[in-house]
Amino acid sequence: MHVKIIGTAASAFAFALLSATSTGATGFSFSTGNPDGLMAMGAVGPNSQIEAADDFSTTVPITITSATFTGLITGGVPLSNITEVNIDLYHVFPIDSDTVRTPNVVTRTNSPADTEFDGRNSTAGTLTFTPGITSPTFTANNSVLNGIHPFPNQTTGGDLSVTGQEVEFDVTFTTPFSLPPGHYFFVPTVAVTGGDFFWLSAPKVIPAPADLQTWMRDTALDPDWSRVGADIVGAGAFNASFSLVGQVPEPSTVSLLGLGLVGLAVARSRRHHP
Repeated sequence: MHVKIIGTAASAFAFALLSATSTGATGFSFSTGNPDGLMAMGAVGPNSQIEAADDFSTTVPITITSATFTGLITGGVPLSNITEVNIDLYHVFPIDSDTVRTPNVVTRTNSPADTEFDGRNSTAGTLTFTPGITSPTFTANNSVLNGIHPFPNQTTGGDLSVTGQEVEFDVTFTTPFSLPPGHYFFVPTVAVTGGDFFWLSAPKVIPAPADLQTWMRDTALDPDWSRVGADIVGAGAFNASFSLVGQVPEPSTVSLLGLGLVGLAVARSRRHHP
């Protein structure tokens, strides 16, 4: 009797140890799809700091290890003229924001927060990037670069069509992002000597609040943001072309061992209550 009970307890403990070493992390991926050619949104850094932001969400904790985003580079310059890539993450307003001040935009509902809560930068060495030309000539029907203004003059209609090299950036985060469940905005900027970078739009097929839309700002509008479609262009809603890859962390070894210890305690109590 004692041998059988001790064996059961040992089995439970051994199973916990085995689970702790053999349970693998689940993959995480997110994508808005390929560019649709409708809109090109300035995403220029670090000095002019014209930013565009698009959202993603997760219902579980995730670790983001890599990303891609696609845009246009104007000026006919070589890819070697790319000097810096920066990626920031923002919460959804009103987190990380001043809710007492009067905004200079139509609305802040579902916009990015005032300030980022985390970021990675190629110059700092927290990300690496590889750009690749996917098309030597690509034209977006409309664009936003200089036409970003506060309320009530926010609707400019855009800056007309823009043509350039279509470039996809493959980014690896040498310091991954670790995020709890939540809704976030992804904000890339690219510095290019002799040219500008525009983030290209992607099809918007999922309605809010599961999927929001692209917002923009420049240093003059900061800390506020305007919707590219409804506010700046005057109609529509846009996504931006990007994807994220990472993992859902596996259950902690401590938790699994805890289950094994619970099993051991139960087995021991049964020894005294045959």
